Amino acid sequence: MVNPLPRLVIAAPSSGSGKTTVATGLMAAFAERGLEVSPHKVGPDYIDPGYHALATGRPGRNLDAYICGPERVAPLFAHGARGADLAVVEGVMGLFDGATGFGELASTAHVAKLLRAPVVLVVDGSSQSRSVAALVHGFASWDPEVRLAGVILNKVGSERHEELMREALDHSGVPVLGALRREQSVGTPSRHLGLVPVAERRQDAVEAVRRLAGQVRRSCDLDALLALARSAPWLPDSPWEPEAEVTRAARRPRIAVASGAAFTFSYAEHTELLEAAGAEVVPFDPLRDEGLPDGVGALVVGGGFPEVYTPELSANEPLRKAVADLAASGAPVAAECAGLLYLSRSLDGRPMCGVLDAEARMTERLTLGYREAVAVRDNVLAPAGTRVRGHEFHRTVCEPGSGPNPAWGVVHPRRLAEGFAEGNVHASYLHVHWAGAPLIAQRLVERALR
Repeated sequence: MVNPLPRLVIAAPSSGSGKTTVATGLMAAFAERGLEVSPHKVGPDYIDPGYHALATGRPGRNLDAYICGPERVAPLFAHGARGADLAVVEGVMGLFDGATGFGELASTAHVAKLLRAPVVLVVDGSSQSRSVAALVHGFASWDPEVRLAGVILNKVGSERHEELMREALDHSGVPVLGALRREQSVGTPSRHLGLVPVAERRQDAVEAVRRLAGQVRRSCDLDALLALARSAPWLPDSPWEPEAEVTRAARRPRIAVASGAAFTFSYAEHTELLEAAGAEVVPFDPLRDEGLPDGVGALVVGGGFPEVYTPELSANEPLRKAVADLAASGAPVAAECAGLLYLSRSLDGRPMCGVLDAEARMTERLTLGYREAVAVRDNVLAPAGTRVRGHEFHRTVCEPGSGPNPAWGVVHPRRLAEGFAEGNVHASYLHVHWAGAPLIAQRLVERALR
């Protein structure tokens, strides 16, 4: 049983209500008070945790009950929150929106119940006044197991507007813990897949987080929010331990992991699992480095935005050749989404690494959603028949040449073959959280030692 860590879940009736604004602002405002704040995000999203990390100085951690399993949510939370004074968990979509076809699974409400955490509802008040009371009443009464313990009004137009909403909520039984005015100056820029990642706009992002902290500090009752967080009960789960999930190798291979502005999508637990399995993880930046780190025995190229940096990635011919040579040598290479594009022959007509017989290009169509898949054959990451859950999130297509060997057979939500598994190369659009399938890390380390 872990200590009763103070914790809050920041939820909303729907996407676009301001969860990220409020959650990030709260994290930064509490950190300014000298508290050690542990940041978390419900769901698989990679971008919001980057802003959370900027606000707190700690890695942003994801809590996804679909990909990692409900049984791992509280242990992963406790692992990420070690040594913290307070944890703030930003929700996903609307409070009760879960994985399609699975009821409440992976919803913010589901995670809040698994964490036994009080929920603060962020309500967009821009197009309503007294109706806010009916909205809050509905959310507070829908599931009696969810403790909806406070409301923060967002996008409030004026002092009078705030008064009307507060008066309407007076008898709702749910206290108003803050009211934020409409302020365009604290927004963060978006593009085809959501917010622009921190790594691409660090100086601007630092200033944006600072302004968010100021807005929240002026507009929210931080003392009441902290008292609410401290009312959370004990959790019955012990922290997740990466060392308990894998067997440590006798030798220590070096594994290169792509990083920098073009490859920002990663989960902290991936590095922790690789290190627990005995690897030395060495980051490199494909936008800047002309060679792979010395002595690497394996390569991991995760997700990100190579489509934004296609000219720069293509121009780095020495690194593209080094990647191709490493793959040709038989060293294991694991790529997800952006990594898949980078290993292709070309992206939007510009040469990439040429490891895969495939051409990639941008499209207008968004591919988004949870997936369940099975390894079609033995490969560098998994034995044949291994079942995993993951997610897709992209606006590209990768068209294979002749006779590809698929990495996964997707069985939900529809049946199809996906990705490439050829030799010791595994490349796919599927993002997998290795905490839900930790033997991926162990298998990669073992293959690196060969």
